[in-house]
Amino acid sequence: MGKSLEGKVVAITGAGRGIGRELALHCASEGAAVVVNDPGVAQAGDGGDAAPAQTTANDIVAAGGKAIANFANVADPKEAASIIEDAVARFGRIDAVVNNAGILRDTIWHKMSYEDWKSVIEVNLTGVFNVSKAATPYFREQQSGSFVHFTSTSGLIGNIGQANYSAAKLGVVALSQSIALDMARVGVRSNCIAPFAWSRMTSSIPAETPEQQQRVARMQEMSADKIAPLVAYLASDLSKDVTNQIFSVRKNEIMLFSKPRPIRSMTKVEGWTADSIADELIPAFRPSFARADEVSAHVFPYDPI
Repeated sequence: MGKSLEGKVVAITGAGRGIGRELALHCASEGAAVVVNDPGVAQAGDGGDAAPAQTTANDIVAAGGKAIANFANVADPKEAASIIEDAVARFGRIDAVVNNAGILRDTIWHKMSYEDWKSVIEVNLTGVFNVSKAATPYFREQQSGSFVHFTSTSGLIGNIGQANYSAAKLGVVALSQSIALDMARVGVRSNCIAPFAWSRMTSSIPAETPEQQQRVARMQEMSADKIAPLVAYLASDLSKDVTNQIFSVRKNEIMLFSKPRPIRSMTKVEGWTADSIADELIPAFRPSFARADEVSAHVFPYDPI
């Protein structure tokens, strides 16, 4: 078989380090020309450094692949557009966009500042909008294209101290769904991936209690390169009929997530009151309640496979 991305041009945001770097290296090995975007900021979004993106691009070229570095901040619409413009100017087209860039400003809810909220939403959600919007005219014109957006179990399930990040990442799912529906008639796909992998982004997970230490030990088993094959598949023509889905990768396990759907229903033809809700509805629904303190460790209590 040939390479799955031969002749394709793929733009990957946040590709200088961690998961993004592994995605860039793998897509290049599958034949893609890669735009390696990364402004080289700190985990909280501060500063900037051209080295990560340039190093990844150089490594791809040194291995015989095609790549250029781009240092744009996805939170800025004009800078985000330069990622796509660079792809078209250098390689003549754009076939897939991988929205992987993200920052963290973890703070327990009652201490979260507006700035903590705003900065995380701008990069993790608005950044996805900006880059995707810039690619859309090209995708429409060529009647093809693939968006691969990175979400998180912090949004799909929930996590402590990440109200900003969780909101952004669940927002990415809703955005992807809308893109998939709006763009289906022109042959454009949009899917999400929730990655489990040890990286700079997950290294902030606390490891103080025995339970937390066990969780971190599990995370450290899951290397970032395990995410890359699914990205290559979704970016390639092999996935031409796959859209509007939420996948997850946990070491060698790939999962399909459900979307929110009704799980219980109860009707009272004369209408409900607060008392009847308390006395009848809630006792019937309670066995189906999600646990109030649920995080991903409760959903995935087993060791990575």
